[in-house]
Amino acid sequence: MYCGSCIHDNTLATALIARGHEVALLPTYTPIRTDEADVSRERVFYGAVNVYLEQMMPRWARAPRPLRKLLDRRGLLRWISRFSTSTDAGDLGALTLSVLQGEAGRQARELQELVDWIEGWRPQVVQLTNAMFLGLARTLRRRLDVPIVCGLPGEDLFLDGLVEPWRSRVFAEVAARAADVDAFLAPNRYYAERMAPLLGAGGERIHVVPLGVKLPEGVAESPPERPAGGPMTVGYLARICPEKGLHVLAEAFRELADDVGRDAVRLRIGGYLGDDQKAFLDGLSRRFESWGLAGRVVIDGELDPQAKERFLEEIDVLSVPTTYRESKGLYVLEAMARGVPVVQPNHGAFPELIEATGGGLLVEPESPGDLASGLARLVRDPTLRRELGDRGARSVRERFDSASMARATEAVYLRLVGADRRERSA
Repeated sequence: MYCGSCIHDNTLATALIARGHEVALLPTYTPIRTDEADVSRERVFYGAVNVYLEQMMPRWARAPRPLRKLLDRRGLLRWISRFSTSTDAGDLGALTLSVLQGEAGRQARELQELVDWIEGWRPQVVQLTNAMFLGLARTLRRRLDVPIVCGLPGEDLFLDGLVEPWRSRVFAEVAARAADVDAFLAPNRYYAERMAPLLGAGGERIHVVPLGVKLPEGVAESPPERPAGGPMTVGYLARICPEKGLHVLAEAFRELADDVGRDAVRLRIGGYLGDDQKAFLDGLSRRFESWGLAGRVVIDGELDPQAKERFLEEIDVLSVPTTYRESKGLYVLEAMARGVPVVQPNHGAFPELIEATGGGLLVEPESPGDLASGLARLVRDPTLRRELGDRGARSVRERFDSASMARATEAVYLRLVGADRRERSA
């Protein structure tokens, strides 16, 4: 599985490095999973195995460093990460709270080792990747005396999945620890407003920094021409699971095929499939078979970078009809960058993305019928399809590329560093 948050952080670090900054991207829990060149550091902090053992057996924090280091090996942690999507947020309440408690939690030794490394590197700004690491901020501020920033990549889905009594305790700890952070970076207005009450942070501390993607080679000026005629290929490119709405798209595709004719459309499904979701996909495959559509559906599965590029070149429309309010939608920008229009549910981050880019259509969430109607419009109107694709590609080139994201992030950093210097001289 390529992790959306990993891809974002790696892309941002790469773009900041290209702008002349020295950046240390530090993996936590497991090595990052990205489909671009990995610029993260070799060492993994808060290694998943040690973090788990510290939670279950507090004495493990006193285990010899060589033994702990053995369990932090990247190969072992990468193997462990294969099972991460099977982890239920409802089972992780105590661990989530403990990490949020920072110096008072069971992972205090992990925090100490991380801060020791960062202190030796002497940064001017430290950015935490998400709000579940707010427990690091207090110690970082005390030891480093530099501005602390926290990204907001979409942790609400995980936090909302926690069960009581952990959910209430975690929310209270997040609110308390948020006071230790100088600024939060949200990918859009929707998520900034969604998280502001939980963080107790107003507009002065939450900055909207739009997502950015690395532009594919050859589309710096314009997206590639797509062949006219033939069936319209609808693509799905996300983790294969119910919350991403693949079952909604399957029902919509059946209605679409009945409406415009089976020979007029195809469906391609790409994305990571965890062991816990194989029954879900098998059920959809049986439904395609019973509808007589198995020959019109191709399940590509997990795609390496080259296969992903071919996938995006070969589809005509992208749709990932999430059943939850998606905070990012990175795959929307990846498709638009290649001139592929999108049809997305009218909730979460998608209305802002469509409004800002003009690169797609919005439909009623969790409505196969409305999704089918939106897709049918693009089957019947290839000119509209091309116009949407051109608009989306132009907007991504101008406003949602990795360089734009880096400039906006840099502006927040420089403002904080400048304010910090003025306070020191006052």
